[in-house]
Amino acid sequence: MLCFRIFFRYNQVIRKRKAAEIMHILRADELNAKDTYKLLSGTVVPRPIAFVTTRSSINGAVNAAPFSFYNVVSADPPLLAISVSRADGRQKDTARNALAHREFVVHVSDESIIEDINKTAARLDPDVSELGMTDLSVTDSACISVPGIKEAKVRFECILERHLPFQNDSGETTTDLIIGRVVCFHLNDQVYDADKGYIRTDELQPAARLAGNEYARLGNTYTLVRPT
Repeated sequence: MLCFRIFFRYNQVIRKRKAAEIMHILRADELNAKDTYKLLSGTVVPRPIAFVTTRSSINGAVNAAPFSFYNVVSADPPLLAISVSRADGRQKDTARNALAHREFVVHVSDESIIEDINKTAARLDPDVSELGMTDLSVTDSACISVPGIKEAKVRFECILERHLPFQNDSGETTTDLIIGRVVCFHLNDQVYDADKGYIRTDELQPAARLAGNEYARLGNTYTLVRPT
């Protein structure tokens, strides 16, 4: 029996090693858009989630939506980039509003409000505010006309810096890359150390997107000192 167990475990180790040596090579031009999305969203993880408010270009309603194809571009000037995919070639409310009014507010999606944020991903008519499905409330911005979300611990008032539309191989515009310049920071005292100018990330408790319906929270952290 002992010999059988040793042989069984040895085979398991060998199979795992062989599996680890296999690399699947997939040519991008042989994949459809859905398969490409699954690969990118499942490997580029975890991703921060931008919760964006804009003014409807139709009736002025406050539109709100989350986007996980998002990150910081530059600190000088302070720039954030949000990738907004189109639906059947049509611009989503956020992109259309941001281009029309050239301003928007980006909020850090944290654990305390992520469930409400998730509700705003529903597709509604452009003249309907997604916030009506949530317990979130709006608050005036300091430098722009678009309001922010009061319950968010961090929000960035932005003006449009640049718009970059991208086309697929068929020439169809599929994505609007919105780059915003931060003109005002709103930082809750719970997460901002005013004396040091630091953000207390553990207090911020940012939520992160994985693939599909999976999300992640900030876990164990470690330190690596960069070479000089």
